[in-house]
Amino acid sequence: MNVDAVFAGGGVKAVAFIGALRAMEQKNLSMNRVAGTSAGALTAALVKAGYTSDELLEIVKNTDPNALLDAPFPARLCRLTHWLSVYWRLGLYKGEALEEWIEELLAKKMVRTFRDLPEGSLRIVASDLSAGRFMVLPDDLKEYGYNPDTFPIAKAVRMSCALPYFFEPVKLKQGRGRCVYVVDGGVLSNFPLWLFKNEQEKLRRPLIGFQLKPEIDAAARRPIENAVEMYKSLFETMRKAHDLRYIKQTDAEHIVFIPADQLKATDFQAVAEDLPALIELGEKAAEDHITRRLGRSSPIRKH
Repeated sequence: MNVDAVFAGGGVKAVAFIGALRAMEQKNLSMNRVAGTSAGALTAALVKAGYTSDELLEIVKNTDPNALLDAPFPARLCRLTHWLSVYWRLGLYKGEALEEWIEELLAKKMVRTFRDLPEGSLRIVASDLSAGRFMVLPDDLKEYGYNPDTFPIAKAVRMSCALPYFFEPVKLKQGRGRCVYVVDGGVLSNFPLWLFKNEQEKLRRPLIGFQLKPEIDAAARRPIENAVEMYKSLFETMRKAHDLRYIKQTDAEHIVFIPADQLKATDFQAVAEDLPALIELGEKAAEDHITRRLGRSSPIRKH
């Protein structure tokens, strides 16, 4: 059975998606179109390139996360210059190593640009800080003067993964020396289920969203008693408000909720320690959802 799939952002917690993908493979579900934000964009790109859940698990096991964190030269001098570099470079790490790693993975499957995939089969969300709007790649590339057929998917994923202040923004050059600053798609749309939801009736193909939380976010009031709490509330509002406008409680039937939200998005050490548990969480959540929604039952493999 063919389905459309949307993967939410969530940083390193996204390894739980591997378990969900394994459950889908066991059910013989094939993803016709995929979309994602941040780590979800990385998952979507690798899945569409042809990676299986077992291959993705091997990649995670054999990758040193620290090798993807490429601090600029001044930041490598001492801890103080590391943090001061954020003022001028707008991020602790450049993000170039991440892009090169993604590029190498995609190249192994003979995928480099959006031309190498069926049209419309992969969509990636990023945030254009210069214009204050989200970007859907490759759909919006022509507006920025770029040809989608020659635009590297690895760069698009890096743009979507550029967590503010952690990675430097990606600078898209335009005419007359101008640049557009692009950061993590999760700033404006962390779970872009809306990309496919409005087309559901026309396509008559099941839609499955993968969310790294136990349920749809409730609109609970947040205490704001100081500047730090105000900043946190402001950032969370930017991340969630757009998606919640388009995702209602009735949409839960389309979503696999994976309760992995207890970890920080950049907590590499905790993910390494909890990898088997995260994989099992994703697999169990997807197994339950698919059995309930599509009536496809099969035992989960033990590892």
